[in-house]
Amino acid sequence: MDMGLKGKVAVVTGGSVGIGLAIAEGFAQEGVHLVLAARNEERVMAKAAEIAGKYGVKAVGVATDVSKADDITRLVGRAEAEFGGADILINNAGTGSEETIMDAPDERWQYYWDLHVMSTVRLARGIVPFMRQRGGGVILNNASICATQPLWYEPIYNTTKAALVMLSKTMAGEFIKDNIRVNVVNPGLVLTPDWVKTATILTEGKDQTPMEYLDKIAKDNAPIGRFASPEEIANLFVFLASPRASYAVGSTYYIDGGWLRVIT
Repeated sequence: MDMGLKGKVAVVTGGSVGIGLAIAEGFAQEGVHLVLAARNEERVMAKAAEIAGKYGVKAVGVATDVSKADDITRLVGRAEAEFGGADILINNAGTGSEETIMDAPDERWQYYWDLHVMSTVRLARGIVPFMRQRGGGVILNNASICATQPLWYEPIYNTTKAALVMLSKTMAGEFIKDNIRVNVVNPGLVLTPDWVKTATILTEGKDQTPMEYLDKIAKDNAPIGRFASPEEIANLFVFLASPRASYAVGSTYYIDGGWLRVIT
């Protein structure tokens, strides 16, 4: 199916690994040029070069810590220099937290607020003017099922992801007059390197492999009985960014294998 995206430009944060990398590859398959942002400069540059060579699109990597305002300014400047801006913005960068409310200092709360919420605000301020010049655009924010169904051990992650869902809704109302569609995606269990790393740590010295640990988590929580691949999540992002999703505005999309236990 042709998604009608060929020749568009997408900025993808957290674009060198996991869901972000899968989204970038999904766009590249549709002929979308890319600005990939990630903290690890060597890896993001390598992945951009790999995608460009594999799919014949232009892709650049920019070392960026989206929790820092100056890094976002530099990222926006690079998108302008390379492509004159962007048509699509994917706010994907983020990570779990793991703490208790009683033990987490203010600085930890502020870091995750900047990482998950203010990065989205700052990137919108930087990229939306270019979208207006181009006649419209799409912003997709990657939140989490934890925005609605929290995990007890990461209250900061739960809170900031819930805030990102509300931010997405208010952005949608503000930007649609400029033909800029905003939506948010709430994934469930996704087999990313972070999950594998966590499982490896937790099973060290135990009579259980990391994959056995993850398999049990999936079977205990998701009716589908398995983790999603990053590519399965990316497919939804590519669709929502395309003209085929032209009436999708201000919505929250769950892709969780049935893990969500409530009706929203």
